Amino acid sequence: MSAILPPTERLWIKHPIDRVEGTWIVIALTWCLIMFFMMVGWHIWGTQNLSTETYRTTPERFQAKAQEMVDKWTVRTETAENIPVVAPPPGADIYQIARLWNFWPILELEKGKTYRLHLTSLDYNHGFSLQPANINIQMVPGFEHVVKVTPNQSGQYSIVCNEFCGIGHHQMVGRLYVK
Repeated sequence: MSAILPPTERLWIKHPIDRVEGTWIVIALTWCLIMFFMMVGWHIWGTQNLSTETYRTTPERFQAKAQEMVDKWTVRTETAENIPVVAPPPGADIYQIARLWNFWPILELEKGKTYRLHLTSLDYNHGFSLQPANINIQMVPGFEHVVKVTPNQSGQYSIVCNEFCGIGHHQMVGRLYVK
């Protein structure tokens, strides 16, 4: 029999499996099951995975919530575009908007305090990559992602878009301060 020629009998499924082939099928199935349960275990007991809540939203509704937060807790503005810097109280719901080609507003959080960070995009898919921390979330229009955040180091962090979003993608960088 040759691998180039078709099999002489078309009902290959009725032929018995060779012992070596059966061994490899069992090994592959066992490995798949091990990896599946490891992924579940890493999510439950590991510290590297973010547990997010996701809700459907509209750009108008999310923008209204973000504007309400900005009106309530703005402490100053920065950059040439006068992006507001918001310092919410600990435990507050904070909102971050991604849109062509910026993140709005700039957040100023307290070290060791927990916040509920709400993320969405108003126009295209954007990425939320907090550098140098290893937080990476895809922001999709129409969906609000909620992440519990407890900053444990003071400093200035960069928020980078890591989903290609058009010609100004390379300039899409935001800031987050932790005091």
